Amino acid sequence: MSAPEPTPAAVPARITLYSRPGCHLCDQARVVIEQICAELGESYVELDIDDPNQVDPEVRERMTDEIPVTFVDGAQHDFWRVDPVRLRSALRR
Repeated sequence: MSAPEPTPAAVPARITLYSRPGCHLCDQARVVIEQICAELGESYVELDIDDPNQVDPEVRERMTDEIPVTFVDGAQHDFWRVDPVRLRSALRR
């Protein structure tokens, strides 16, 4: 009997989407991000800006009027809308 194959360590998501429930711009941003992640083999995490268990209150205060906000590799990338060309370019760097 052979040992199971080791699984590769989980690669952290390069994209973080700060959103809030019921936000139509967040819904649109999520669609763009999901499409590009599928295309490029990337992943993303989504954080609810209003959930204190997910987002620090200072971060919420700073970004609440710019939702959705996207970060790529830890740096703020876009807010309000996600430009698919810019996102693709950032992920290919």
